[in-house]
Amino acid sequence: MSKSPIDKLGERLTRKLAGYSSRRGFIAKFGMVLAATPVLPLLPVARASAADSPKTDFERNAQAKDATKCSYWKYCAADGVLCSCCGGGSHTCPPGAEPSPVSWIGTCLNPEDNRSYIIAYRDCCGRPVCSAGKSCRCDGADRELPTYRSPLNNDIIWCFGNASATYHCSTAALVGLAT
Repeated sequence: MSKSPIDKLGERLTRKLAGYSSRRGFIAKFGMVLAATPVLPLLPVARASAADSPKTDFERNAQAKDATKCSYWKYCAADGVLCSCCGGGSHTCPPGAEPSPVSWIGTCLNPEDNRSYIIAYRDCCGRPVCSAGKSCRCDGADRELPTYRSPLNNDIIWCFGNASATYHCSTAALVGLAT
């Protein structure tokens, strides 16, 4: 019985591939693919898919007018007392407090232009906790990640590295457009 041209081509390609590779080589390459697979969510593509996801409760209720309210769009991942209620601004520490040398980040949707922005949240340190009202105490957790990805976690007091590790309030600085 004669082989079809497709069978002949398939056999030729398979034999050629077998001549250039080995089982160990295949297993090594397959192992590298398996080891690299967990890194894929860290690529920028993962952020692009977040933009296509349905709006969160925070995003549906976010506003862009009053930076002294927890519903202000840049506070989607803010956790703490707002510096804008304590004599500072949404992105500046009040007098007498100093910004922490490290920050956590979040990606927030601006309701005015419907675009996502990267926000750096930084604790202001060196003064006792600001005693602003309950409306200034935020606990935003939009797309918050667990503690093992600490640069994205807002449950850590970020004042370590300062002269005083005393927490005062938190800021939210716009870093740039999320792509």
